[in-house]
Amino acid sequence: MTEEKKGTESHDPAYPEKFLQFMRTGWSDTELPVTLRAEAPNHAKRRAALSAAFPGETLVIPSGHEMVRANDTDFPYRPGSDFVYLTGEHDPESVLVLRPNGSGHDAVLYVRPRSPRDTDEFFKDRRYGELWIGRRHTLREKSAELGVETAHLDTLADVLNDLAPGRTRVLRGLDPHVDGLVRPTAPERDRELAWTVSEMKLVKDEWEIAQLQDAIDATVRGFEDVARIIPADRPVSERLIDGVFGLRARHDGNTVGYSSIVGAGNNATVLHWIRNDGRTTPGELLLLDMGVENRNLYTADVTRTLPVSGTFTPLQRQVYDIVHASQQAGMDFIKPGVTFADVHTTCMRVLAEGLHDLGILPVSVEEAMSKESTIYRRWTLHGFGHMLGIDVHDCAHARHEKYKDGALDEGYVLTVEPGLYFQPEDELVPAELRGVGIRIEDDVLVTKDGAVNLSAGLPRTSTEVESWLATQREAGPRLPG
Repeated sequence: MTEEKKGTESHDPAYPEKFLQFMRTGWSDTELPVTLRAEAPNHAKRRAALSAAFPGETLVIPSGHEMVRANDTDFPYRPGSDFVYLTGEHDPESVLVLRPNGSGHDAVLYVRPRSPRDTDEFFKDRRYGELWIGRRHTLREKSAELGVETAHLDTLADVLNDLAPGRTRVLRGLDPHVDGLVRPTAPERDRELAWTVSEMKLVKDEWEIAQLQDAIDATVRGFEDVARIIPADRPVSERLIDGVFGLRARHDGNTVGYSSIVGAGNNATVLHWIRNDGRTTPGELLLLDMGVENRNLYTADVTRTLPVSGTFTPLQRQVYDIVHASQQAGMDFIKPGVTFADVHTTCMRVLAEGLHDLGILPVSVEEAMSKESTIYRRWTLHGFGHMLGIDVHDCAHARHEKYKDGALDEGYVLTVEPGLYFQPEDELVPAELRGVGIRIEDDVLVTKDGAVNLSAGLPRTSTEVESWLATQREAGPRLPG
């Protein structure tokens, strides 16, 4: 909040001078007992790798700032993923600057430290004041915790104004203030910084894999929570289900990794259904695409499709088994060296064959799979999966030759999530299939021996899903503990 706006909201109190004088006295100043985080060496290695990629150049990576939701309330803040990947810092408005020093780079993290007691900020300022939002670290505390030199955010403007555009790269679009402070740089230079960080994130280290497993394990618990409160014989709202999973995500992690998709009946055919304002119906299917983001901001991304009544109808089971066969084929194919595109083709061919077996595909499987046709995609619009990590769609700025057109490698983590969706108004499918949407999604680690399913804690086959659902219902509701 700018200085001229401080204290100007209609509900701000008018502080009398005696109160101000009273508030300025009688406070102790206690240091927090912080220690170096266990993951700090990982962040240092990433900064060193980025330094090596851009010798002699200054790199500016902001965390982003809080976004206004309405009037003087903000959306919950979540820092930029690339910034967190390089620093481990979660506070808004922070900026990492890597400046060349002749043999590499000096890394300085510009942060807003705790509210000083020589101004009234600590008790008057609703955005930054310590008595309003809680205590922030001092510069010394922040440096000791993250293992990186820190400086006051107030000194950043002078640093950025002094940078040469031809020797500077900025991760733009996260903080308009930072974008405005750095003199215009060539867009292609900034894009190269963005894709370099994205491609660094393709291979997960052991700590990152542990974070993903933590998020996935919490997600499994969240699916169990949900299954325990879905009755087989009466409707419940999608938002109840959304809320129950959200409780688990907030308790066991940071929050949900993305807006939960809770699609009952026809809503399951809407790929990004996040309104969640429908209701379950016994006899229909329920598609749940949900993931917990853990406290270090790594996220799971898992989908299961459940029969609300407890058992699939014969036709529902037939479609479900096609989707499962497609997913299994993709998982079996994955190993280092195979291309992302070939995994996609492997999954899609099984779906096309299944559509042919259902009597829906109007041409041969080969014709439907040809690049000039791909008409099978009428019933499966999305790809087989995507990279996963500190973002649900991780490594999004990587070059095509390294991602969509590239080969998989050890340490990659990706989703495998084929699906079939028959829209309620699709006259090209039998009436009994209209409104059926099925997706199965798991989170897979690429190892030298092939794919390891990190979300194997949830069942995948139609028979296993029925048995698991019955077991959860028998166990009954529970609160996270």
